[in-house]
Amino acid sequence: MSKGPWLDEGEQQAWRSYLLMKRTLETHLERHLQREFGLSGSDFEILVNLSESESGRMRAFELGRSTQWEKSRLSHHLTRMEKRGLIRKEACDARYPEIVITEEGLAAIKECAPAHAARVREFFVDVFGPERLGVLGEVSDEIVATIGKHCATDCPPEVRGTA
Repeated sequence: MSKGPWLDEGEQQAWRSYLLMKRTLETHLERHLQREFGLSGSDFEILVNLSESESGRMRAFELGRSTQWEKSRLSHHLTRMEKRGLIRKEACDARYPEIVITEEGLAAIKECAPAHAARVREFFVDVFGPERLGVLGEVSDEIVATIGKHCATDCPPEVRGTA
């Protein structure tokens, strides 16, 4: 399927359209979160992960794996969230503490999630429609699997985040 390293005009246009859509959608959704609820997109991502875990807690390395953030970024962001009372760090038997969503963090995610979901529906789900959304899901899974295979075989450790 590959025609060489360079993208043709149509491929380049599709790629750039995707990048613009991704940035525009993320920026717009994050601005609503920030201005209406005082949460950054990063806050939202952490709170979603914690609120969806069975116990409302996760090990930091699990959060790092879920968010695909570098260790230092995660550490700094968790410290800021802890200062704001959205999460707390609890010592456990393991080397690193568990990250726990607080009542304030749970209230924040419960308050903003309905509005956020409505915007995702308006700007993403409804635009795609059910049929195209299903195709997008399938293609997205294939891309993630292809990257996973690359990381498991010929991807340098410093690129895949294990160096």
